[in-house]
This record gives sequence, structure tokens and C-alpha cells, in this order.
Amino acid sequence: MDCENLALHTDKYQINMMYAHWRNGTHNRKAVFDAFFRKLPFGNGFAVFAGLERIVNYLNALRFDEQSIAYLAEQEENYDPAFYDELRAFRFTGNLFSVREGQLVFPNEPLIRVEARVFEAQLIETALLNFMNFQTLLATKAARIKQVASTETLLEFGTRRAQEADAAIWGARSAYIAGFHGTSNMRAGMMFGIPTKGTHAHAWVQDHATEEEAFRRFADALPDESVLLVDTYDTLRSGVPNAIKTACYLQEKGKRLKGIRLDSGDLAYLSIQARKMLDEAGLTDATITASNDLDENTILDLKAQGARIDVYGVGTQLITAGDQPSLGGVYKLVAREDDEGYVPAIKISGNPEKITNPGIKNIYRILNKKTGKAEGDYITLADEQLDETRPLKLFNPTHTFIQKRVKDYHAVPILEPIYVEGKQVYQLPTLEEIRHYHEEQLQQFWPEYLRKLNPEEYPVDLSEALWELKMQLIREHLDASGDSDGKE
Repeated sequence: MDCENLALHTDKYQINMMYAHWRNGTHNRKAVFDAFFRKLPFGNGFAVFAGLERIVNYLNALRFDEQSIAYLAEQEENYDPAFYDELRAFRFTGNLFSVREGQLVFPNEPLIRVEARVFEAQLIETALLNFMNFQTLLATKAARIKQVASTETLLEFGTRRAQEADAAIWGARSAYIAGFHGTSNMRAGMMFGIPTKGTHAHAWVQDHATEEEAFRRFADALPDESVLLVDTYDTLRSGVPNAIKTACYLQEKGKRLKGIRLDSGDLAYLSIQARKMLDEAGLTDATITASNDLDENTILDLKAQGARIDVYGVGTQLITAGDQPSLGGVYKLVAREDDEGYVPAIKISGNPEKITNPGIKNIYRILNKKTGKAEGDYITLADEQLDETRPLKLFNPTHTFIQKRVKDYHAVPILEPIYVEGKQVYQLPTLEEIRHYHEEQLQQFWPEYLRKLNPEEYPVDLSEALWELKMQLIREHLDASGDSDGKE
């Protein structure tokens, strides 16, 4: 979790490129990179951006200490010792623009823009993508779960199945951004102020002579927070009846049983039967928590079956993003400095979806003034000015015949300056502010873009100037490469 020693949290080819730039005297030349993803995860209609706070913490602490220098000196590349002096002086001195955490984002739009010496911009690529990819993926998964459990309490229970400590901590934070209500991870609670929740394990029951004794002793220890795990032996014949007995014991002390937890079996049937038993015993306020490899699909099925579950504890499938364990975000050069200023750069690929959008760009969310809803995202060159008094033509950059004109709109820029000349100019919001911001952003989108199954594709369009620049660079590349094999 400590950012002090993350200078080498990078790939070796980054160090090698930095060294090659230094040897060639080009390390101070400026470059512009965009970080973005090409495809939405989970078949979802949107993603939820997260990871900015981690990136800011990383950049603020980014230094090469002597331990890192000593390790580099051991490498087989045999770097020139003078290179290490350059690294000792390393600081991030560039500009960084980013989407705010909690914002809904879409494919092929720059979520982060880095303008810096190529020496700096290359180093930070790996860490930046690591933080952005993981946290955006987890926040998006959590948002999907929140969609199907919009009225229930959602708890993140994934620490034991996470890929190490960092994944558990930052995964819990990402889930909270997207609407989860708490986590079982105490360190995440301490670091970020996320409410922590927990019951007890089967081992507590097994460690006592009887289930009833185990429940009673737990209730004695935590009379105001007793949620009893009722499926160690037999849920309906033993667990729930013993929980009801424990509730009566608590009532004699002026306390109320908070609830029960189900962790195995037919959760729909068991929750329905347990609800009847609790209600008949006058425990209408006792909640039913369910866990056991839940995700948005199983929760949707449980609700369709009439399950009486108040709280869902979601673990493995959330923290590992089980059905898609990687976002696939990339970091691509879009402009480079020459003697006359910045020159736009493009990546050409045999896969059309991998052809990049060149140049330094801004993104605007086009909001309809009458409805307040988003009409689409509009990517422009940085020097373009939008005139909101004139209709705006939006067209699909792949199928250009798909067009519409928008009137009475407000163009909201969604890339914000985070660093200017190496100085942080953005005050990081609190986690509660990010969470509230995410909820506000959801209200800007029509339901068809947000639905879990077969969502409508949200428009992400290019300005005419940007589209024409892209086409021009593609033509120039084709003209320069020729048509040597005669294929069209």
C-alpha cells in the first residue's frame, strides 16, 4: 500500500526506453499519451472510472531511491552509471488530465491524458494502467451488481479470494464508489472510512458443544450486533430455531436480534422459509443476509424466485471480476514534440478497432438542456471551440452515415486538470463525495444505456476536425507504405 518504493513498479521495457532516450539525448522531448479501453467489460453498457486517487498518491511519491538504483545497476543491460544520476533527480513535471472517479465512461475515449517529457511519460505507463484497469473493472462489476440489487444492502466480502492485499483494499474502495454499503475488510474501513460489517464463521458454532450455546455466547458478546450464521448443521430444523431462541434470550435483556445469515443451500427457498419463521416469532425486523459466490446473475435469479433477502454479501465473483478478470486498458502515444511544436501521432493496425485517435483531445458530454440526459460523448481536438448556440452534428465514426443534430444542449468537459507542470492542482474529493458524484452521473443516462442485458450502445463520436485528421494520417501512412502486394 506504501507508494514510497513504487518507482520500479513498471515493466523493464519502460526502463530500457528511458535509457535509450537518455543516450540519444531525446529524453526531454515532450510527448502526449492517452489511456483508454477499447471494449466494455461484462457486456455492460458503461464502465465506472476509478483509480485516480491511487495514481495521484503514486505520482506524488515517485522517486528512485538508492535501493532501486542498486537493483538497476545489477541488470544485464549494463546501464551507464551517469543514467542513475538522471534517475536520482527524477520527478513528475508534466501535465495530467483525467476523468473524475465515479464518472460513467465508454470505449475509445481518453480517460487520462499525460503531457510530459517522454522520459517521465514512459515510466508511469505501467503503474497508471495497473491502477486504472483494476479499479475501473471492479467499480464496473460492482455497478452491475448494484443495478440488480438497487434496494438491498450490498456488502463486499472478497478479501480472502482477492489477488493479494492491494487488490482487496482498493477493490473494496472501488465497490463502495459504485454503491456498495460496506466491506468486511477492516483495513479498507480504516484507510477509506468505508463502513465495516461482519458476522461470525462456521468455526464459531463448531467450537461449542451446541449451536444454541454458540449463538447465546455470541449474543452475550455482541448484544446489539448479533447476526447469526444459521447453516452450520441444518438451517431450518436447527439454525433458525436456535436463532429464534437466542432472540428471545436477547429480548429478556431489552435487546433485539439483528438478523441471520445464510451461506449455503437453496438460498431462495431457505430465505422464504426463514422469513416466515422469523415473522411468526415476532422478529419482523430481523434481517436475512445471504452469501455464497453471489454475483449480479445469481442475485437476479434469487429475486426472480421471490427470495426474502435483505443483505447480499458478495465476495469472490466481485473481487476477482470472475467472468472478465481484465479491463484491457491501453496507453498510446497521440502526439510528439518536434522543433515546431506537437505533431499528432497515430497507430495503424490490421484490426480496425486498434487504430488510435490522434492528437491532443478533449471530451465533452453533450447534455440535452430540456431532459438533462446525455445525448452522447463528443471527442474534439484540444484547440477546437464549441459554440452551444449552434446545432451540433454527431456522427458514428465507424458508420458515418449514422448522424443526428443536437440543439439546446450543454457541452460539459469531462477531462479535468490534475497536474500542471508537475504540481497537483486538483483536490482529491472524499470517498463519500465520489460515491455521491457517481449516483448523480447515473441520473444523466437513459435506462436503455444502463440495463444489464443487451444495453443500447451509447454514442461516442468524433468531431469532424478530429475525424478528418485521423483519415488524413491513415492516407499518409498508406501512401508512404505503398501497395506492394497488390491487395486492396
